[in-house]
Amino acid sequence: MSTIGISVAPAATTRLRITRRGRRVLAAVVALPIAVALAASIIGGGSALASRESGAPASSFATVTVNAGESLWTIAQRVAPRADPRDVVDAVVRLNALQGVTVVPGQELALPPEYAPAR
Repeated sequence: MSTIGISVAPAATTRLRITRRGRRVLAAVVALPIAVALAASIIGGGSALASRESGAPASSFATVTVNAGESLWTIAQRVAPRADPRDVVDAVVRLNALQGVTVVPGQELALPPEYAPAR
């Protein structure tokens, strides 16, 4: 009788090494979302008026209340009949920091001074 011996060699462990270039790439990938978030907060200056944290007081803007069945387009035609409704809608969306052009009945919207009715 003969015996066969099986020996198992220990698994070789490989240690991960990051090169200098790899560290730079990793740092850039991590820093990119932070830089984008900072740039968005700096560029998006109109949000202070919508949140009323600072800037002009809320009473300095004329407001309009959305009625049932109205859209921003119909409001734009009502408040500024001589202006291009696309410009008015864009100005109202930016001033109120709306996410889109959908409005709901009862919602109050601030009007830009150039389109506000004369008092």
